[in-house]
Amino acid sequence: MTKVKTGLDVWVEQGFSALKGLRVGAIVNPTSVDSRFHHLADLLRNAPGVTLAALFGPEHGIRGEAQYMVAVGEAKDRRTGVPVHSLYGSTFESLSPRREWLTGLDALVFDIQDVGSRYYTYVYTMALAMKVAAQARVPFYVLDRPNPLGGVALEGNLVGEGYRSFVGLYPLPNRHGMTAGELARLFNAEFDLGCELTVVPCEGWRREMYWSDTGLPFLPPSPNMPTPDTALVYPGMCLGEGTNVSEGRGTCRPFEQFGAPWLDAEALVARLDKERLPGVAFRPVGFTPTFDKFRGESCSGAFIHVTDRASFQPLRTGIAIFQAVREVGGGQFAWRADAYEFVEDVPAFDLLCGTDQVRRGIEAGWPLSKLLEGFSAQAETFEKQRAPYLLYT
Repeated sequence: MTKVKTGLDVWVEQGFSALKGLRVGAIVNPTSVDSRFHHLADLLRNAPGVTLAALFGPEHGIRGEAQYMVAVGEAKDRRTGVPVHSLYGSTFESLSPRREWLTGLDALVFDIQDVGSRYYTYVYTMALAMKVAAQARVPFYVLDRPNPLGGVALEGNLVGEGYRSFVGLYPLPNRHGMTAGELARLFNAEFDLGCELTVVPCEGWRREMYWSDTGLPFLPPSPNMPTPDTALVYPGMCLGEGTNVSEGRGTCRPFEQFGAPWLDAEALVARLDKERLPGVAFRPVGFTPTFDKFRGESCSGAFIHVTDRASFQPLRTGIAIFQAVREVGGGQFAWRADAYEFVEDVPAFDLLCGTDQVRRGIEAGWPLSKLLEGFSAQAETFEKQRAPYLLYT
């Protein structure tokens, strides 16, 4: 098995020479570790000639203890003693670092594992921080990490202008096939962030690699992303956050299983089997979430088994699932109606889809092919746009 080196591993081998003599801030979470599981914050604190001056906590916090959509507070890091600034509060403005937090810093470093889906908020934390770093004239470094879904397959439409949010800040397809470092290069150039950007690439990673090909351990980048299998279905199943269906939060297999107390599991699986979706099979399942939707209630639904990851289309599968759930669930199914990721006037499902086409089509009874109409062409457009920013063969 190939052993890939992350950007952090590369810097460890170089003794953090790029940061010698600098006061450094770092945007980190529990995935910010080297091959020996040493955390970047601890490595920077002990690196000769480097001063760790501040840490910045994205959604879920620097140590990963906060659940989704829960504000992260200000604190001091208990291990390093340096101040921790929150990049996930109760308003959209709280997602960007304050200009004064960068005063006195000579560099800002980003090292967080992404999962390859446009809903995942860490790359937007990165982009917003790049924008403020540019204004403060603080150089920005991205220590790159592999995309768990590989870097070849793309799927999905681009986020429309009226549907931008913290789960879709830029027009990316649902499955974008880029690393965080590549996205940083694209954001900086295509959206005029003006950042003095340096990406430290991985060594040994190739675009056709899935996570299991890298030889790297998988550390959950958020509380409900426990395995690479979770990441594989996430580009479709995150859409469940825009419905009243449990996406399996509060169970040991979130996003791979879904359901509700009012669903008929056997009828649901029979309906999904009719779609003949590639690379996937379903089985009836029951579960009782320990928190979030239907906490403590017995739910019926289905479990997603990916049988061929090369042909599996997670977004197509996810849209087919919620189309089927609405049909089987009848009047008990509903779209999420409350505010979502700081947006109140656009349905959460539409924000996640980047369009209202899917929701309107499901309500109108369109076939799956029509729900996805135009998506492939938009993904092809993005594939051309991203080409100049790719770092790996």
